[in-house]
Amino acid sequence: MTTSQIAFLKGHGTENDFVIVPDPDNAVDLPASVVAKLCDRRAGIGGDGLLHVVRSAAHPEAKAMAAEAEWFMDYRNADGSIAEMCGNGVRVFARYLQHSGAVEEGDLAVATRGGVKKAHLAKNGDITVSMGRALLSGSGVTVSVGDRSWDARNVSMGNPHAVAFVDDLAHAGDLFTEPSYGPAGVYPDGVNIEFVVDRGPRHVAMRVHERGSGETRSCGTGACAVAVAAARRDAADPAQTGAPVTYTVDLPGGTLVITEHPDGEIEMTGAAVIVAEGKIDPAWLETLNG
Repeated sequence: MTTSQIAFLKGHGTENDFVIVPDPDNAVDLPASVVAKLCDRRAGIGGDGLLHVVRSAAHPEAKAMAAEAEWFMDYRNADGSIAEMCGNGVRVFARYLQHSGAVEEGDLAVATRGGVKKAHLAKNGDITVSMGRALLSGSGVTVSVGDRSWDARNVSMGNPHAVAFVDDLAHAGDLFTEPSYGPAGVYPDGVNIEFVVDRGPRHVAMRVHERGSGETRSCGTGACAVAVAAARRDAADPAQTGAPVTYTVDLPGGTLVITEHPDGEIEMTGAAVIVAEGKIDPAWLETLNG
């Protein structure tokens, strides 16, 4: 761990908040224990995750994507574990790059462990991210909280999701602990679990337990998975109807608009905000490294 000061910023997308560590040359060592402390809301800066901002060419996991995307979102969960993708994180990542002067309004490519994601920074402040295509598994999944159980849809958005439609969001419980799911082995690396209720035509609300982070105020890939699951439930699969379908998804931290196109491409639109920036105390970092 370096003893020099390390810059950080804090940002959020529909209140899914992140510690941002700019590190173009991939020179900052961020072991899981340090990430977890930085994301600690009492002993650190606090966040649902950490966005390590690195040039693709400087990171071994992203070099192959450097020709398509200059910047790599090295995303970490709040417990320090590595994740493939974070939809809200991409929007906040894009907002940071604009804030820093690295990019302007318009189109942007971002490398992630889930592949290269296309973003568009609009003049009205919204950011749209092309999230790729969903992969739906036919395998049956069950989600349980207390004595209640629901059949859930297994949806991958580059990271795994189990989407359960419920009668009341309160049935998800406090979400301090991870809900039970099965069968055993269906999610060997853990899963994000969404609980969903209907609010109106093409309008749903959700709560989510994110693996490695607990309940969060918002989850972009989760909102996409929910819209995909709702479209199949509502017989509105764009691949079958030939027409795009759009769902408004209310989350505790705000609203996202999700559109799935007939070719399977999914777009997510919402706000992203940078709220603070500063320096991490090197003496404190040394205590973590000791």
